[in-house]
Amino acid sequence: MTVLVNNIAVGLLEDQESRWQRALDKAGLRREQVKELYTAKRSVDARRKDRIRFLYTIGMELREGIEAELREGVRLCPQADLVPPVPGAVPMGHRPVIAGFGPAGMFCGLLLARMGYRPLILERGRAMEDRVKAVEAFFAGGPLDEESNVQFGEGGAGTFSDGKLTTRIGDPRCRYVLEEFIRFGAPEELRWEQKPHIGTDLLRGIVVNFRREIERLGGEVRFGAKLEGITLRDGGVAGVTAGGASLPAENLVLAIGHSARDTFAMLRELELEMTAKPFSVGVRIEHLQREIDRGLYGDWAGHPLLPRGEYQLSHRNREGQAVYTFCMCPGGVVVPAASVEKTVVTNGMSNYLRDGENANAALVASVDSRDFGEDPMGALRWQEQLEKTAWRLTGSFRAPAQTAGDFLAGRPGYTAGRVKPTYAIGVEGADLSRLFPPRIVEQLRLGLRSFGRRLPGFDAPDSFLTGPETRTSSPVRVLRDEGLQATRVRGLWPCGEGGGYAGGIMSAAVDGLRVAEKIIEAFAPPR
Repeated sequence: MTVLVNNIAVGLLEDQESRWQRALDKAGLRREQVKELYTAKRSVDARRKDRIRFLYTIGMELREGIEAELREGVRLCPQADLVPPVPGAVPMGHRPVIAGFGPAGMFCGLLLARMGYRPLILERGRAMEDRVKAVEAFFAGGPLDEESNVQFGEGGAGTFSDGKLTTRIGDPRCRYVLEEFIRFGAPEELRWEQKPHIGTDLLRGIVVNFRREIERLGGEVRFGAKLEGITLRDGGVAGVTAGGASLPAENLVLAIGHSARDTFAMLRELELEMTAKPFSVGVRIEHLQREIDRGLYGDWAGHPLLPRGEYQLSHRNREGQAVYTFCMCPGGVVVPAASVEKTVVTNGMSNYLRDGENANAALVASVDSRDFGEDPMGALRWQEQLEKTAWRLTGSFRAPAQTAGDFLAGRPGYTAGRVKPTYAIGVEGADLSRLFPPRIVEQLRLGLRSFGRRLPGFDAPDSFLTGPETRTSSPVRVLRDEGLQATRVRGLWPCGEGGGYAGGIMSAAVDGLRVAEKIIEAFAPPR
């Protein structure tokens, strides 16, 4: 029997080892009754800066014959192992094809490979080593490779991020995802940290390990193989064209990510059922990390037990429209994330140690059909237009920028302060109110003021704004039925961020597993 004991509080100055006995006392157990004790979850409670505590959830594996009373704060431990469904009876005619090797494609491909389906994974970008070279060359001022960049290539957009694995979904597959990341090289603390992250530097090697395991199990990953066309016959998938080659296929998983606009256009021509969906746009805001730590931890900022400070803030106006922070990267940098020429796109990235001078996060406002209409392609055009406007403001891949003080005061350009921008290609002073529609400008200003009241220093005059942040999630959803296949098209499986069914590494990975399970249920492995 394995149980979890919640809300074991240990003060910052207390011996953290006291958590074990406190958990035993709460569960009404003696140490000799427990075979193993382990930390299942840990978070920082900094609501009172004079009383900062760690909150632990402690796991206990009880000895044979011992049972714990499931009292308040004591519960059974959920099953960690993923139990795949029993394969269907009818073998596939051809191996399944997955378009995209981001988190959704990786986990879909891994489960299919483990079950003997030998998936063929098509990735438009390059393998990791070549992708990193292309991205680093772009960051240094070189040309943009439209097929291999921060958005496209081995590992998907998540490879050039913080590698955050936080999620709001309560799916039991989340634990399986964490365990697989650890299996392929991620740090052990993913199991217990409330806000687990891997870091860009570690994530690159982990993604390669995923690919090698899929290949070892009989799968195949082809790079430079953009999905260019889908052949339909009798209401179902009959083949695909990728990288100039025609391939037979009855099952195609669309794990294309949120930035494959050319692929969305191809899908639209096939008259698939698609809809525009809400997403968010705004800027990257940078602060000195030490100021964020002080705003969150007070005089305890810098204590060796405390992690780099993180925040997640949100506010709704009277009309219910949201402004919030997203993808916060402690000790990170703002990165050029364009995937199309003559556009500017920002994103955030940090390494495992999060040891940079600045913190950054997306400060974004929600947008929906009231902004861009009901047509999904109209949503994509609206998004791209913001990115083109940013290019026109600077005339290059340099990002338009302002300090928070100048933005709030309506003064174009920026007044240099303590916060030095980290955007690799460089920034240029601009008027960000010319970048966005007036409603979004007002929402961003509202957010700055509101969040400054809640987190001291957030709206400091020298906080640095770089724009635009536009790739928060896909503006498009490819409709699918309860069985997770595209409506009207048999054998087409919209999946992850690109399908419009995820919003981050964890939720995309989980959706990839769900789609793999449905394919396994429907078919036996190909002969």
